[in-house]
Amino acid sequence: MASSDWNILDFEKPIMELDAQIAEIKRLTIERGEDRSADIEILEKDRDRLLNEIFTNLTAWDRVLLARHPRRPYTLDYVRVMFDDFTDLHGDRLFADDHAMVGGIATLEGRQVMWVGQQKGRNLKERQYRNFGSAKPEGYRKAMRLMHLAEKFGKPIICLVDTPAADCSVGAEERGISEAIARNLMEMSTLKTPVICVVLGEGGSGGALGIAVANKVIMLEHSIYSVIPPESCAAILWRDPTKHKEMAEALKISAKDALRLGIIDEIIPEPAGGAHRNVDLAARYVKDAILKYLDELDKLTPDELAAQRYDKFRNMGVFVDSAKKAKKKKTEE
Repeated sequence: MASSDWNILDFEKPIMELDAQIAEIKRLTIERGEDRSADIEILEKDRDRLLNEIFTNLTAWDRVLLARHPRRPYTLDYVRVMFDDFTDLHGDRLFADDHAMVGGIATLEGRQVMWVGQQKGRNLKERQYRNFGSAKPEGYRKAMRLMHLAEKFGKPIICLVDTPAADCSVGAEERGISEAIARNLMEMSTLKTPVICVVLGEGGSGGALGIAVANKVIMLEHSIYSVIPPESCAAILWRDPTKHKEMAEALKISAKDALRLGIIDEIIPEPAGGAHRNVDLAARYVKDAILKYLDELDKLTPDELAAQRYDKFRNMGVFVDSAKKAKKKKTEE
């Protein structure tokens, strides 16, 4: 298998074959000076039809694979496109600078914001440097330091989530990974400045939630948000990690499920075929959504922002037992 094939999912292969044919015809058109526009148009229509057919029938596991796609844009890819300029800030002022957690000051359409997010790596060297996007305690403490800095100067906070989970190494446990995440949950709930969270790819476990207590939580169309990866959940509950596809369905990890359950506020559409097929367009969609919610949150006072965020998360998971409700009503009658 060619190395490039590792970057293609099985259900993408027919699309990639058509893309290759279109590219070859365009190359020959330039070399030979022939007019092949009719052939190109037919192939492009076939590709677009196939894209629509495949991506309207994705399974939950297909969406997991898309969220983990090796070519999917990561946090810094969005930062470079969305912001007019940005400056990285480093370190938690306690232990170290965590390379899996990135953040800094940026300008968004003339407005200064603070951004934080998890960053994965493209190759083995980068993945090791970024710890595969799994932040350590110092990463969450760095994120919280930047958020407090933003609150001090009245700047909005943009959180970009893309992590399989928080780091679970012995060192991370020794330095208090659980305490660091728990403190972020507590302190983010009281921040008196607008906080917007965007799930870009994987929203995994407490590793994601550690920077996701926001006034508005939005997800890209093919991202996922889950308390645990499907493989790990299948191994724990069914003692069989090969049942990951069934568990992906049961966990309700898609953006549509999260919206239906009231976990998120909006789904951001992705370019046809996924964000990796047009990074600039995907970033523009994310930027437009952020700007819309910033305008909305600007109307709230600092106290109202904190209260709205706190109430939002306290109300998640509230449900009514219809059988008990019916029984109570009958008793009252």
